Formats: sequence, C-alpha cells, structure tokens
Amino acid sequence: MRKPIQLIIALLCLGNLAYSQSLPVGSQALEDYYRRAQLAGKLDSTVSFTIRPLIPSAAFKIKDFAYPDSLEQRYNLLDADHSGVSKNGKLKWQLLPMSIQLQANSHHPYGWNDGAMIPAKGLQSLLSAGIYAEYGILSVQFKPEVILAANSSFDTFNKDHFDVITARYYDFYNNIDLPARFGKSGVTKAYWGQSSIRLNYKALSFGLSTENLWWGPGLRNSLLMSNTAPGFKHLTLNTRKPVSTPIGSFEGQIIAGRLEGSGYGVLEPEREYFGQPLYVEKPNNWRYLSGLAITWQPKWVPGLFLGLTRSAQTYSNGLNKFGDYLPFFSSKKQEAAAEAINKRDQRNSYFMRWLWPEEKAEVYFEYGRNNYSGSSGDLALEPNVSRAYIFGLRKLFPFGSRKEEQLMLSAEVTQLQETDIAKVLNLESWYSSKSVRHGYTNRGEVLGAGIGPGANIQSLEVSWVKGLKRLGINFERLVHNNDFYYYAYVDSKDYRRHWVDLSVAASGEWNYKNFIFNAKLQGIQSLNYQWYLIQAPGELYMTPGKDAFNLQVQAGLTYRF
Repeated sequence: MRKPIQLIIALLCLGNLAYSQSLPVGSQALEDYYRRAQLAGKLDSTVSFTIRPLIPSAAFKIKDFAYPDSLEQRYNLLDADHSGVSKNGKLKWQLLPMSIQLQANSHHPYGWNDGAMIPAKGLQSLLSAGIYAEYGILSVQFKPEVILAANSSFDTFNKDHFDVITARYYDFYNNIDLPARFGKSGVTKAYWGQSSIRLNYKALSFGLSTENLWWGPGLRNSLLMSNTAPGFKHLTLNTRKPVSTPIGSFEGQIIAGRLEGSGYGVLEPEREYFGQPLYVEKPNNWRYLSGLAITWQPKWVPGLFLGLTRSAQTYSNGLNKFGDYLPFFSSKKQEAAAEAINKRDQRNSYFMRWLWPEEKAEVYFEYGRNNYSGSSGDLALEPNVSRAYIFGLRKLFPFGSRKEEQLMLSAEVTQLQETDIAKVLNLESWYSSKSVRHGYTNRGEVLGAGIGPGANIQSLEVSWVKGLKRLGINFERLVHNNDFYYYAYVDSKDYRRHWVDLSVAASGEWNYKNFIFNAKLQGIQSLNYQWYLIQAPGELYMTPGKDAFNLQVQAGLTYRF
C-alpha cells in the first residue's frame, strides 16, 4: 500500500516541476522547433534566441524541454519512470535524451555546426546521453559525448602547385590551427560535451560549463560563437530568461574559458622554400578566452532585438594583470606596437533580429570587425575594412487549409572575405592571427562561422513543417577562403582558380512517440577543388580546373525518455 501512495505523491509533485536543464545547441529538430514556434506566435516573443543554449523551463515555462510540441501525447508532461523528486522536494533528477548521429563524406571533409565531430572523409559517429539533477539553487548536468571517425585519407592541397603558391599556403595556415587532416588514422575521442554545474537564482545563472555556445541571430553561421568546434571549459555568468527593466528586457552572458590546440600540424612539416622551412610550429600553450554577449529588446518596438558580442584571447603566459582577464571595455588599439606588448587577438560584432509574429516572419543581421581596435573613428572612416556580416530572413506560409502545416522559406548570406587588399597581403583575415597563432579556434576548428576564414556562402531553404516534423530542400554556394586565394595569386593575376562548392541537399526530421529521426543527403560539386587546375600547352586560358564531387550522408536517432 505504501508504494502506490508514494508513487501518487511523486506524480503530484512532478506535475508542478519544471527542470532547468539546457537545450543543447544543435539539438536535432528540437532547437529549431522552438524558434519556429516563436515565429508562429506560440512562444514568448521577448526571448531573443541570440544567446544560447536556451533554458526552456525558465524562458518559456515548459516542463519537459524534449516534448515542446502540442501535437505530441507527451506534450509538457514529465515521466515519473525517468525523472524524480526527493521526499522533501529539493532534489530533482531527469534522464536526458540520448542520441547517435552519423555522418559520412565520400570525397573530402565537408560540413560545420556539428559540435564534437571533426572535419573528415569517411564515416564518423557522435554518441551522447546524460542525466540532470538539481538541489535547491544547485544544478548539475552531465551529458558527455564520444566521437568515432574513420578519418580516411583524401586529396589535400595539391603537391603540384607552384612552389611559391605552396609557400603562401603555409604563410596563411601558420596563423590559424586548421589542420587539413586530424592525423593519419582513425580518431576516437571523448568530451565532457553538454555538461555543466551551476548556481541558479531567479533569472541568473553562474557556473562551470563545457556546453557549446551560440551568439547572434544567424541560423547557418555566427560570427563569434557557434557549435562548429567542440565545447570548451568556461566559467559563465548568464541570464536564464529575459530580465525586465523600465526600458525593455535584457539578456546577457559573460564567459572566461580555456581553448586548446588540435595537436596536429601540416601534413608535410619538412617542406622548404629556398632552403627555409615553411612550417612554423605553434606554441604549446593553452589560450584564455574572454567573451561578452548582450541583447536588448526595447519595450517601444515589440519583436526588435539589438545586441553586441565581444571576444578576446591570449596565450596563458600573457595573463599578467586584471585587464587581461576582462578586456571588454579596454580602448587600447591593436596597432603593431600595442599588439607586440599585449599579444591579444580580439573581435566584436553588432546584431539585430526583428521578429514579426503576426506575419510569421523574421529578418536578422550581424556585422563584425576583426581584431577590433576599439575606435569608433575607424568604424566611421572604413566600415568595410576587416568586416564580416551575416544577413538572413525566414517566413512561414500557410499550407492550404491545414492549420498545423506550413511552408517555411529561409535565406542567409555570410560574407567573411576581406575587402582591403592591403589587409589580405598582410595576412589579416577573420579568425587568423599573427599574435595568437592558433587563431580563433578550439581543437582545430573555428569557434565562429564554420565556413572558415575568407569564405562566403549563400543559402536558400524551402521546407514543409508540422510541429517537430520537417522535410526540406536546401541550395548553397560556398566560396572557400578567398583571402588566401588573392594572397597567393596577387602576383600572377591568375584569377581562374576560385574554389567554389555548389550543393543541393534534401533533409528532414520526424518524431514518432519517444523517437526523433533526422537525415540529410547532400551532393556537393567542388569547382577548382583546392584551387587547382592544370593547363596543358595549347589549351585555352579559361580551362576547367580540377573538380570533385562529394556526397555527404547524415542520419541520426534521438530517444527522449
């Protein structure tokens, strides 16, 4: 008799519980559902979606973040078999969704926003599971990740390039930690993943985390913080939901983190040019990263979000004074002399997201400066120099008379290519750095836009959506590292070799009971792969380059308890 009574009490307690676990950045189907639901007017329009991961229970008062779709039977309910509460009601726990994600590239590495996965040819898998618990204001989220990658060999930078082009390739990639291949064999790695330990009080949270972060309004790319690289250890002070004030609501995050190198160098470190080694080994020091993101929703303009982000990194042996730990408001310029003194690499961005729930649409923009000088005069005089930007829009359209079904149109443009040839020739690209020679990376992948330095991309997606379900087709044009391209060929004026990927993809997510299935099939035609072409004697000047076709297949399964 006692056990049934205890079970009934537990169920009654669970009915009033809301667990404060985060919705990991990149969660298949779930994360994008929340944003679409806000677009459709179903969720609080004061949440910006520009500082993530989200805390759905705090931001939207949803009890179980894994079941947000009102079309599902388990909507907004907690399962007593896989969550619980102590007799005094202070200790709560819940099993987190477990998932497996598979990805395979047939010819060469392709893809970003995939967290712990590495850029690799062949099959790789990412496995994740975990548990969440909270006691009073203390919360612990343990969600480790394991990757297994075949890391098969593929054609890298062509050895038949002219020696001067190879030398300039090394010049560029000596200033950023982006290995062409992560070693010469399979890779197995385990990470803390989307784990954290926090103290939560009302709208604020402070703690230690290894979760992936996303700053800014972009869907495909973010200038300063995305989930392309694995998550890194960081202290965080952040809001869990918008904080209301007389002038509107605010969201924010301040982090202090530790970045690691990949541990891999170039494939030919012994290569020389005129008797001098081309490869310059990077320092064996970890890097300290400080970052700040703030979003303001003015109360006079509903749906409008204005924000800024800043980040600065330095090698650990360069932390000498308090200002090195929190340099956000320093006005010190990053000119040559100052750079030699403080050895700091920094960048910033300003962004806007405008949400129109009545139109089921949004438009967003992010503008950033590389190696930010802190001078408003520089911005006014040369807004195009060292800049990058993201522009995008999304709209939902009715799908006939079916109320719960809609067509979704999304478009996004990201431009990272440097516009000033003097900056290009001085090797000043987004994410690369002469002072912090690992560049803006963690474990060999860019922290910001996954397309990488000097790249540009245009994306268009058309999808059918119904709750968590989505079926869509995506078209993209990606230009690889135009900064290196113009640096390498500035003397020869050989401008035939742009490496451009044209791709089309079919993708979808589908929920069934406790499961979420996701899949993607993408064909990528790479024109002038690795900027290479061969012109035989007597051929026309505009000869075709070395092209390659890559097929990427993704598939995944998530089980929600």
